[in-house]
Amino acid sequence: MKIILASASPRRRELLSAVCRDFEIKTAETDETLDESIHPRRGVEILAVRKGRAVADTLTAEEIKNSIIISSDTLVELGGIPLGKPESAAHAKKMLRELSGKAHFVHTGIAVHAGGKLYSGTASTGVHFRELTDAEIDEYIATGEPMDKAGAYGIQGLGGKFVEKIEGDFDTVVGFSMRLLGELCEQAGVSISE
Repeated sequence: MKIILASASPRRRELLSAVCRDFEIKTAETDETLDESIHPRRGVEILAVRKGRAVADTLTAEEIKNSIIISSDTLVELGGIPLGKPESAAHAKKMLRELSGKAHFVHTGIAVHAGGKLYSGTASTGVHFRELTDAEIDEYIATGEPMDKAGAYGIQGLGGKFVEKIEGDFDTVVGFSMRLLGELCEQAGVSISE
């Protein structure tokens, strides 16, 4: 079986490579808009499914039959409001100010397309930020790290210094729950580990 990671994220690639050495990265244009009535926890699963289907649509029927397509999406949720990737430095600053001194959730949706069937789910982790100063926020934004990350921070990078504690899996916050991926592969009856 060919394993396809439907994500260009270096973090997801790194996490998957810990259990699977032989996989291909393939992405496809995907509509990432969600109706505002959809809770972020459900929204990430919907987006993960969309991303996987978009890649599947680029394959032949034979390729789909002989492939496992893994896709994922991550959102930060603060009080029911989704925080995606910041659109600008000012937007990143606004997000980080909102997260300062508060608890929030990081939701990561994963979809596994295998054998013509779809298996999907969501993992969530609670994250508690300490109080941040404007100077700390500005310094962090100047590194450029927050600009391609949901919620404008990367727990695995410099943004980790803002986190007081987490309740759940660390890799869910990074953007790829290995526990959930294992559960979905088990449901699908497939193995991606070598």
